[in-house]
Amino acid sequence: MSSIPTVAGAAPGQFLPSALDLDAQRVWVPQAPGVSFSPLLLNITQGYYVNMLRVRRAGILSRHRHTGPVHAFTLRGEWYYREHPWRAKAGDYVYEPPGETHTLIVPDECAEMITLFHVSGGYNYLDEQGQLMGVEDVFTKLAAARAHWQAIGASPQTLESLVR
Repeated sequence: MSSIPTVAGAAPGQFLPSALDLDAQRVWVPQAPGVSFSPLLLNITQGYYVNMLRVRRAGILSRHRHTGPVHAFTLRGEWYYREHPWRAKAGDYVYEPPGETHTLIVPDECAEMITLFHVSGGYNYLDEQGQLMGVEDVFTKLAAARAHWQAIGASPQTLESLVR
């Protein structure tokens, strides 16, 4: 077996077995009542993260504006943005451009929604008047994950292996 050459100083690759097994045992980091995320990659050097968002409640989750592009793959359930005519269901892909503001909603008939998000940059939470209410990015995700991992006594090495 030959070794594949890597450029000096490049971050190591990553392999996560069963990453999309939605019923596998994994750490879900609480984000809000009925909302949690499971990080897959937290790239602090390039300013992006990949995680699965799990929602177990219906209604409006947030109104937010992205600072970078977002790619979303719906894995279970469904969700939509008030500002768009589509509903993302299991198997659907959504691209969200930088600068777009939208309101994420999980419909009443959805018991659980899980979507894989690749978020570059971050997003700003906004109220209905467009006033800034909070910010989320790879650094806030990492801080929340570290605090949760510590609170539940999970292996910090497992989380740190996701950081690039």
